[in-house]
Amino acid sequence: MNYLIGEYECKLDAKGRMVVPAALKRQLPDVERDGLVVNRGFEKNLVIYTRAEWNKILRQLSRLNQFQPKNRDFVRKFMSGATELMLDSAGRVLMPKALLEYAEVGNELVLACNLEKIEVWSKAKYEEQLDAISEDDFSDLAAQVMGGFDLEGGQDGE
Repeated sequence: MNYLIGEYECKLDAKGRMVVPAALKRQLPDVERDGLVVNRGFEKNLVIYTRAEWNKILRQLSRLNQFQPKNRDFVRKFMSGATELMLDSAGRVLMPKALLEYAEVGNELVLACNLEKIEVWSKAKYEEQLDAISEDDFSDLAAQVMGGFDLEGGQDGE
């Protein structure tokens, strides 16, 4: 598994197209052939997945018991809005208008790599999100989240 890294400020053109930054595109070797999938995030943002990562999620969803109403509700809500993105000859993707409206993205956005996915934020919301965590809070959060991990093999004691 290759994890994605980087943070990229991008602009949408008048038609809602975004050029995939070259440094990010290099991390996505199959993107021109396989495309990407964009979907709603959980925090008024969007999430872009490689096709391979999206297929892993679909496999997980397909294993949920569809006789359970909560499972059906989750799958229905999670899948609503999921859209395939294909790069055009200029290396651009057309971002779905409804998803951009959901995430309140104007013409300036940030692509923030987050392990195996790419979060898409309006530039202002992304800055707010980062500013909401002070340096002291970040230090405390690091201790809480990562303090019990053996970095070689997972959580201590596993």
